[in-house]
Formats: sequence, structure tokens, C-alpha cells
Amino acid sequence: MTGRLAALAALVQRRPALAAIALGLVAACAYPPLHLWPLGLVALAGVVWLIYAAQTWRGALWRGWWFGWAHLTLANNWIATAFTHQAKMPEFLGWLAVPLLCIYLACYPALAALAAHLLAKQRPVWAFGLVLAGAWIVTEWLRGWVFTGYPWPPLGLMLLGGWETPGLARALPWMGTYALSGVTVLIGCGVISAIIRRRATELIVPLLPLIAVMLVPATPAAESDIRYTLVQPYIPQSEINDPSKFEEQFARLSALTTPSRGRSRIVLWPESAVPDYLEDGYPERYYLQMTAGADPGFARRRIGGVIGPQSVLLTGVVNLNIGANASGVPAAVSARNSVMALDGSGRIRAGYDKAHLVPYGEYLPMRPLLEPLGLSRLVAGSIDYVPGPGPRTLDLGAHGKAGIMICYEIVFSGAVADRANRPDYIFNPSNDGWFGSWGPPQHLAQARMRALEEGLPVLRSTTTGISAVIDANGVVRGHIAPGKAGKLEGLVPAAKPPTLFARFGHALTLGWAALLIALGLGLPRVLALARPRG
Repeated sequence: MTGRLAALAALVQRRPALAAIALGLVAACAYPPLHLWPLGLVALAGVVWLIYAAQTWRGALWRGWWFGWAHLTLANNWIATAFTHQAKMPEFLGWLAVPLLCIYLACYPALAALAAHLLAKQRPVWAFGLVLAGAWIVTEWLRGWVFTGYPWPPLGLMLLGGWETPGLARALPWMGTYALSGVTVLIGCGVISAIIRRRATELIVPLLPLIAVMLVPATPAAESDIRYTLVQPYIPQSEINDPSKFEEQFARLSALTTPSRGRSRIVLWPESAVPDYLEDGYPERYYLQMTAGADPGFARRRIGGVIGPQSVLLTGVVNLNIGANASGVPAAVSARNSVMALDGSGRIRAGYDKAHLVPYGEYLPMRPLLEPLGLSRLVAGSIDYVPGPGPRTLDLGAHGKAGIMICYEIVFSGAVADRANRPDYIFNPSNDGWFGSWGPPQHLAQARMRALEEGLPVLRSTTTGISAVIDANGVVRGHIAPGKAGKLEGLVPAAKPPTLFARFGHALTLGWAALLIALGLGLPRVLALARPRG
């Protein structure tokens, strides 16, 4: 190691927490919208060395924690923007909520660092990196489901290429998202190993094919025979719950949908697109708030007239569960964030209820305790949403079999498709108007990762952008930019045969983790035994 590097290493060792924070902030710049992935890999190289150099298990734990806290806080800064759209929640709470949330989220990289220190501290840095990569896979998998899960963003997201190339995420069909995060750690380990050994060729030669993979476009997937019209109406968050704007919003959707001219098609409207209650059987006072008056049947027929007789619409709606209030009067006791399929006659063909709800967004945990403290949900209203049963496939006949994932459900690796009834495509309606400039591109990127993992096209219709059609190779075939109204039309990209990940799910994830850890622990011993003696 050169004199300058040695001096830098000494400085970092004196201030490891500050170094970990700085590296975490740089690593977050590797995610969209900045997508400075080379800087992210350099930051990972630094944190691998920082954890490896820790003398105690406490030191390794805290270095992993500070890194995770910084990079997850910056990457999730879009959450704070949501607080600006809810009058009952002071805006400053958003800038407190993100770092407070990441106090918890940072525990997962901290556990990975601790596991690597305990298992591989005495091994060479390359072996330590293998164990750290395996441990990172396990902890990201845990972060995806413990306490309902929050996997946003996975470390491997930085290896997803531009819209026309999947980058190193081409490996997702055989690895899954969390195993790709382990590969990301391994690349960082390779960079720091080359620096320590002062061998430029060990650093440059492996990076050349990586750069090529990140930049080479993928071949677009074939098309099916299912025609679609996908609408982005541009309904700003400030207008979305304003009854005076409802009729104007419907007119905007109608104008963008346009008649089908006798062609069969699937029409895709976003989450929060329809303010009307479309189910029958609610107390009349709920229907009086609708744009179509007090008749849900008329509301459905009006929508049917917009899409045309040979079309089927998939649209986001809110459905109510009616019970009795404290006085015994029929009232809404809970709600469902739903997608409903309507045909050209206004008949409800099928429906899906969102299963993976957003804590503090769609329901308030510990409501009796938190509501009196003023901690209302970010979504306006006094009743909570309740979850649906999980992934299911809607059979729409000539319009194909649609898998539905509402909004952030699409970020949950391994939980986006019905394994027993594989869909032809996934529809991902969303309202991204809450999430500033960082949230929508990260959301789109994670939808691309699901398309690659599952070998299924993903069609995203959002209120404000970014709406997109993504083929099964992760290529964005068309998109509508944020802040614009527009539509996309064409043929739905074809699905691929089930991928290895689609068949085995997170059993494959954990298998990769076990392999990396076994290699990190076993290879040094094998090499030591094979080394000539004397």
C-alpha cells in the first residue's frame, strides 16, 4: 500500500463512524435517479475494508450500522416528501421519520457485518468478502419480510443498467434480487483486494467486462397478441382527493382512453384513478359523494361506455367493508385498496385487493395509542385499509391472465406472482405523486427487477409518472415522463417460460447465500492444504 493510502487508512481507522457514513452516502448515489454505479462500487470496496479492519465484533457491527443508516437514509429521502401532502402531519416530521426509520433498517447491514467478523475475521480479505456477501443476502432477505418487510432499496439495484439494458441484473432469473446484492458486495471486495495487493490488472481487467455488461442493450422480448392502452392522466397529489376536481379528472381519463375502433384491448388506469364507489350495497350517503351521482351501476356503465364494448378495464379503486358503527348504524368499518376489472357493459369481471399494505400510510399500527398523539395516517381518512389474501391471477379471457401488484407491492421480490396460476403479465397501478423526484425512478427500477426475476412483462400505470411498459428482459419498451398526461398503446410483451427464480423463489436465494459462505469458510483451508510444504 502506498504512503498516501496508508495515511488515508490511518485516518479512517481513527474516525471509522464518519468514514462509514461518508461511504454510505456515496453508495446511495448509485441508485436512481443519479445511478452513479461506479461510485457505488468504490464505496462498497471501502466499507468491505472498513468492516474487515475492525478489531472487535462491536467495531464491525457499528461500522456496518453507520454505513447502512447513511445510505438507506439518503436513498429513502423520498419518504419525507409524502408528509408535504398530508395536512394533519407536520412537514418536519418527514425529515425526522426517514432517519428514524433507518435506525431500524440499518440493523440488517450491521448484522451482516457482525456475522462476517465472527465467521471470517482471520481469513484473507477475499474470503471475508465471500462470507460478507452471503450474510448480506440473508439479511436483505430478512429485511424483505420481518415486521411486514421493507426491502427498498436492495443493494443490487445499483447493478441494474439503463432502460434499454438490464446491466448485471441479467443474472436475476438465476439468482434473484437479494443474491444480486451479494454479487454487488463481491465486486466491492474484488476492488479492495486489488488495491491492497497493489495489482492494477486485478482491478482493471475484471471491470472491463462489467462495464460492457452494464452498457450493452438487451434484445427486446417478443410481443403477445394482447392489445393494450395504458393511461397516465396526470392527477397531482394536491388534487387527487378534491371533490371539485373529480369530474375533470374523469374527463381527462376518458379523453386519453379514446374509443377502441372495434378492436379488443385491455385498458389500464392507475391507482386512485376512479373516485366513485363501484360496488353495490353501500349506504346511500357514500354514493352521494360520487361524480356519477348516487348510482354505482350508472358509474360502471359510464366507464364501460368510455372503454368500448370489446375492451376490459383494469383500474384502481377504493372498496369499503360495511358494518355497523357504535350506534348500530350501517357504516364503513374498513377499506380495501383494490383493482377491478370492468367490461364494456360496465359489469365487474374480477377484482384484486392489495395484500401488502403500507404501515402508517394505509393503516395505523397501534391506532388507540398513536391516534390521540396526532400520528394519523399519511393517507387521509379515519378508517384503515385491510389486506387481501395475496398474489392472484385474474383470468380475463381473450385479454390474457393478469397478475396484479398495487403500488409498492411490486418491490417485494418473490411475492408478485401466483405460483399456482402463472399470469401472462403483471399490472402495477400506482400513485407516485407522493414521492418527489427520487421515489418514482427507484420504483420503476424495482419493477424492472421483478420483470427479470419472473420472466414476466410489467405494465405500470401511474397518476403522475413514471408509467411504463417493461418486457420480460427488463427493457423499458415505452414510458410517459413524470408530470405529463399521456398514453401508451401497443401489444403486451410476451412472457417467458418460468425462470429458475420463478420456480424456486427464495430457496434459491438462501442457496446462493449458503454457497458463498461455504466458499469463504472452506476455500482458504483447501488452498492451505494444497500449498506445497517445505
